[in-house]
Amino acid sequence: MRGRPLARRLRPRATDYVVLKTKHSGFYATPLELLLRYLKAETLVLTGLTGDRCVLFTAADAFMRDFELFVPADGTVSIEPEHNAHALTEMARLLDADLTDSIRLALSRSGVSTRGRAAAARPRSARGQPARPARRSHAPAA
Repeated sequence: MRGRPLARRLRPRATDYVVLKTKHSGFYATPLELLLRYLKAETLVLTGLTGDRCVLFTAADAFMRDFELFVPADGTVSIEPEHNAHALTEMARLLDADLTDSIRLALSRSGVSTRGRAAAARPRSARGQPARPARRSHAPAA
């Protein structure tokens, strides 16, 4: 079977957390936020199928919960490629999502950083790292 090797690699291990989702967003009617807060997660890397729906809706819910977002452009796909491209553009524009390709992400227990040039051109900080824009929040101004 064509997808069997990939499915084997993605199979959850006994030590993995599994959250079943019933709707488009991974946060809707699931314990995902509770689990992420328990794990003290601050940054999420979102990938998956239907980038213009499930990934987009999960990203929006994560943004509204003040998580930092990485949505690797090479890690999402939609039925229509132009819909996927539009969803990625909107996630970067509205949700401050970093679209750096997965090959350039350095993952560690302490967070996510980018290696080499970022996929999306961003201004550089004094240390040569891509400067993250100030996080927008849905919280009312004080």
